[in-house]
Amino acid sequence: SIALLFAFKVKYPENFFILRGNHECQSVNRLYGFFDECKRRYNIKLWKTFGDVFNFMPVCALVDDRILCMHGGLSPELTALDQIRQLPRPVDVPDSGLLCDLLWADPSSDVTAWGDNDRGVSFTFGSEIVRSFLKKHDLDLIVRAHQVVEDGYEFFAGRQLVTVFSAPNYCREFDNAGAVMSIGDDLLCSFKVLKPITAKRMVMG
Repeated sequence: SIALLFAFKVKYPENFFILRGNHECQSVNRLYGFFDECKRRYNIKLWKTFGDVFNFMPVCALVDDRILCMHGGLSPELTALDQIRQLPRPVDVPDSGLLCDLLWADPSSDVTAWGDNDRGVSFTFGSEIVRSFLKKHDLDLIVRAHQVVEDGYEFFAGRQLVTVFSAPNYCREFDNAGAVMSIGDDLLCSFKVLKPITAKRMVMG
């Protein structure tokens, strides 16, 4: 599927925009199946080539100057949007800092400001951080992924942040739905929910 997405990006560069996630990092995807799949189907050289491509991928997108998208979340180091534009590429993902947080941070209702992240990487951030960030940068919404949510999408901080998770039945361990978010010309957001396939439906299919 990653090869297909890259093919679409090459064919339609102004229509497909792909952001880097925390698994687009060799130290992570070496452990969670991507390395093994590349090695089994092709060779280690292909995995290394994918790593080179991942190191060039953008980490954020700004939709109509109103909606900020990233994989993970906000960072205590992020004080100006130009900091994102100035991130060097190619670059591997460090263990801490702005780039790390954009790929690893999580919203949390247990904190109002910044907190420790149970992942052991980056931070959690509360609703007050979201509100103040949007107000300071004149934004309407933050869109991110990174966490399994039961219904495929989940709002936070008074609908000022939304988590969108598109993989139903994630790793065949969660009975979660997936979701796809669409943004209209008027910047209104709508969601298509992808229901999980139950074991019974899989047998019948």
